[in-house]
Amino acid sequence: MLSALASGTVLGLAAGFAPGPLLTLVITQTLKHNAREGAKVAIAPLITDLPIILVSLFVLSRLQGFNRLLGLISLVGSGYVLYLARDAFRTGPVVPEDARDEARSVRKGAIINALNPHPYIFWSTVGGPFVLRSAKEGLPAPLLFLLGFYLFLVGSKVFLAVLAGKSRSFLTGKGYIRTMRVLACLLGLFAALLLRDAVGLLRIVPAE
Repeated sequence: MLSALASGTVLGLAAGFAPGPLLTLVITQTLKHNAREGAKVAIAPLITDLPIILVSLFVLSRLQGFNRLLGLISLVGSGYVLYLARDAFRTGPVVPEDARDEARSVRKGAIINALNPHPYIFWSTVGGPFVLRSAKEGLPAPLLFLLGFYLFLVGSKVFLAVLAGKSRSFLTGKGYIRTMRVLACLLGLFAALLLRDAVGLLRIVPAE
């Protein structure tokens, strides 16, 4: 259960701090209006992700007997997490636009997140398989994974909104870049674990 919580925490932090459409909108709305509007954008995954999770779990649960196919999914997931790690390691300062318009932060955040391919890829290749595997240990493990993931995904974006509301220095300074490089290393470790699972499912070597 602790490994499930830790995995959700690491992935949530990495997704929360990673530059992308949603984070850009969080910072933009904060600079245009205030930190409260940025925080409203940050909760978008809580609105849009549930259907994605349910569909991913439904499809993946129907593939439970097909170990080689699940192995290929884990292999793709490992590559995707490694891609996220590379992007996190190469992250530069966040430089959002600073124009003025009407807020509508929740709606904008929901639209951006629903049209972003990353949640679909993540839940199909990483999050969904992890939830199904951890569910074999009982209900608390996947719930802790989801709790850790969304607590730190949303929490980190709210944290950045508050920082941007007070000062841009963190987002444009070395502190943010160093944070992303630490998260990149943790993502690299998680990618290695997914690769190990893929190898076991593909029966290239015997799974432990």
